Amino acid sequence: MSVSAPGSGPEPANGSAVPPAKGTTAHQASTATLAVGAVGIVFGDIGTSPLYAFRETFVGPNPLALDAAHVLGVVSLIFWSMTLIVAIQYVSILMRADNKGQGGSLALVALISRSISKSKYGWLAILLGVFATSLFYGDSMITPAISVLSAVEGLTVVDEGLQDFVIPIALGLLVGLFLLQRRGTAKVGALFAPVMIVYFTVIALLGSWQIIQHPQILWALSPHHAINFFILDGWLAFLALGSVVLAVTGSEALYSDMGHFGRGPMRLSWFGFVMPCLLLNYFGQGAMMISLPAEAAAQAIESPFFFLASEQWRLPLVFLATVATFIASQAVISGAFSITHQAMQLGYIPRLSVRHTSESEAGQIYIPAVNWALMIAVIILVLTFQNSSNLASAYGIAVTGAVTIDTLLMGVLFVGVWKWKWWVAAPIVLLFLIVDGAYFAANLTKIADGGWFPLIVGLIAFTLLTTWARGRKLMRDRMGEVALPIEIFAKSAQNSATRVPGTAIFMASSTAGVPSALLHNIKHNKVLHERVVILTVEIEDVPYVDADKRCEFTEIGSGFYRAVLHYGFMDEPNVPEGLKSMSRCGGTFDMMETSFFLSRQTLLPSEKPGMPIWREKIFAWMLRNSASAMQFFRLPTNRVVELGSQVRI
Repeated sequence: MSVSAPGSGPEPANGSAVPPAKGTTAHQASTATLAVGAVGIVFGDIGTSPLYAFRETFVGPNPLALDAAHVLGVVSLIFWSMTLIVAIQYVSILMRADNKGQGGSLALVALISRSISKSKYGWLAILLGVFATSLFYGDSMITPAISVLSAVEGLTVVDEGLQDFVIPIALGLLVGLFLLQRRGTAKVGALFAPVMIVYFTVIALLGSWQIIQHPQILWALSPHHAINFFILDGWLAFLALGSVVLAVTGSEALYSDMGHFGRGPMRLSWFGFVMPCLLLNYFGQGAMMISLPAEAAAQAIESPFFFLASEQWRLPLVFLATVATFIASQAVISGAFSITHQAMQLGYIPRLSVRHTSESEAGQIYIPAVNWALMIAVIILVLTFQNSSNLASAYGIAVTGAVTIDTLLMGVLFVGVWKWKWWVAAPIVLLFLIVDGAYFAANLTKIADGGWFPLIVGLIAFTLLTTWARGRKLMRDRMGEVALPIEIFAKSAQNSATRVPGTAIFMASSTAGVPSALLHNIKHNKVLHERVVILTVEIEDVPYVDADKRCEFTEIGSGFYRAVLHYGFMDEPNVPEGLKSMSRCGGTFDMMETSFFLSRQTLLPSEKPGMPIWREKIFAWMLRNSASAMQFFRLPTNRVVELGSQVRI
């Protein structure tokens, strides 16, 4: 699925991570150093889930009895969910499915499409990956809201009179977080790992203390307690899965962020530090609840995470948890920027204004449109749902939906890419489909309580992504139908236009035919430059393209050249830089003697539209509001000429 780009863009990023490419310091760094960095950047989302996951299972929409059987059952479910979904499915299996080092739904789709895009059902796998990406946007709106709210709500454990200040403080922190994005996080990013290491260590110690006092909670390691939970309360146990899954939110993000640190360091971080810390805390919360008398347990279950600490240490724990949720939210926002940039590169989103917030770290990007949309959505969520318990009802359905889709794509990967025998792949995929499907089905019961929100966001995002991809294909097809072969044009134009000194570069979305800007230039200006280069930027299905494979060119004759610059979907297109290595294309390129000609299309209604009219209107709106190709390709601002054309799709 090689994508030509007049509507595309690059990059990864989680705050302070640099995408590892050959020769970068990330590749030279030790595994231990990268593992430490991963703790600060990657594990914030799943790391802050102890703030609300255990609590919501007992006090959520379907409350459970606070007795030993239910506590052991819930803790056992959390342990085995984390083991099966995070440790085995994502960290052990899916992290092997890297696209030249990159992970995530879009990278997985690009990897799969190279092998099965022409098969009968290849299009379905691509659509599933795009829908999983769409669900991420709903998740990226809820995560900052529920994380920060749940931490700030800890103030009510310290003093119930602070209840009225929770929402204003949470909103202030969240708005400040989004305002911070335009300045980048390079200066504070270095503190992320130390802070998160302190946070994980503290929650592990708090849990360990309770386990030491009440070791009977360790019986929850046996799966028979989870099974007994279902025997005891079948329907309630099924509904409880909708809250238990909150303990593994962020698992898809681990796979998406693999490219920042590599699978080895991330596996070391997960198995060697993060997973043990999380499990110690969850088991500690369970141990505390078993040990408390009924009245005290009823009070503690409202916020068991903070009740793990003695009274004098609860306020410092609130501050530490708030900082941790702030870092986790930062990672999610940066992830939204990264996913959007990848989607631009792969042709699912129009060009958006992208700003780099660090001169030294390519991974730090800022997309204003995404930032403000997320901020508005988060503010609305906080004001609408009011507390983290209500938000928990909306949380989970997007995550479990994406995880279930990843399981289906995993099956396609096994058979279509890794060429496993179906009878080997089927039992593995079926096992995870049963587990993931059960969690997804349990979360569907929460649609009326707030689960509708991420679904609506996901459907809107899916509609926009697929409409843009379909519209661009129709545009290219229509323009290709009337395209004039460049060889014929070059011969005829030689005698019909005056040649003037300098170089003209005409940006084209296709490597065939004559771009409309060149035709309009001849029609209206009746001149041709001495050297005419038709340049196409192609985005490949790999994250990075080596510099020695960046350029290719063909001499057509009569001063005409066809040139192509190749970039990966994580690369950053820079046309002037790319042209420096294309000096064979009729000589070197002097930017002061070079003019860039761009085409801007205007859509007209068609008698036989290729899409429903409502989708054509959406596509036309997206096309009108896409960012300038001049900015996206980093063209010199005073050397660009834009010519319009009309297209019927």
